Amino acid sequence: MSFDVDVTRRLGDVQVGATFDAGDGLTVLFGPSGAGKTSVLNMVAGLLRPDWGYVRVGGETLFDATAGIDVPPERRRAGYVFQEARLFPHKRVRANLLYGRHEGTALDVDDTVGFLGIGHLLDRWPRTLSGGEARRVAIGRALLSGARFLLLDEPLSSLDRARREEIMRAILHIRDVLKLPVLMVTHDPEEAERLGNRIVRM
Repeated sequence: MSFDVDVTRRLGDVQVGATFDAGDGLTVLFGPSGAGKTSVLNMVAGLLRPDWGYVRVGGETLFDATAGIDVPPERRRAGYVFQEARLFPHKRVRANLLYGRHEGTALDVDDTVGFLGIGHLLDRWPRTLSGGEARRVAIGRALLSGARFLLLDEPLSSLDRARREEIMRAILHIRDVLKLPVLMVTHDPEEAERLGNRIVRM
């Protein structure tokens, strides 16, 4: 499943956007803070409407300014993992994982919990999780929602080296074993080179 994106949006005095046609695997939006990487991710997700252009994923048009197509975010089936995990504080980890679970998803809950290494966290409250643990739970919730593709916004930011390695292994599993298309934002060249099948420089 490929990403075919050409979008532009004016935000204040700045015009942000990107153009790329990426095949299967993991595509990295790479560049310094303030380059508009997260804005592009939000345009693909449907959270920010481009002024011009189109978004196609797997051959399906999700947005086309000329044709007047703008598929609502909830129908795009994007699994979005934000910089903050955004877990429900009043639900334990197990309930967070199962929230919004799509019955048609091919992913098994036990398998997802296993490769993410979060089985021992299922009865914990989000406030008791480390940054890396919360990030893995957020990735699991996105996968179990029946996502057709994943959007990852700085998934390794603010983590120590050990936690970064855990998340990297999970992302590589998603890329190489689950073969789910991933669009990821980072400003770290090491992350971009290690994880990306292709890099879009912004």
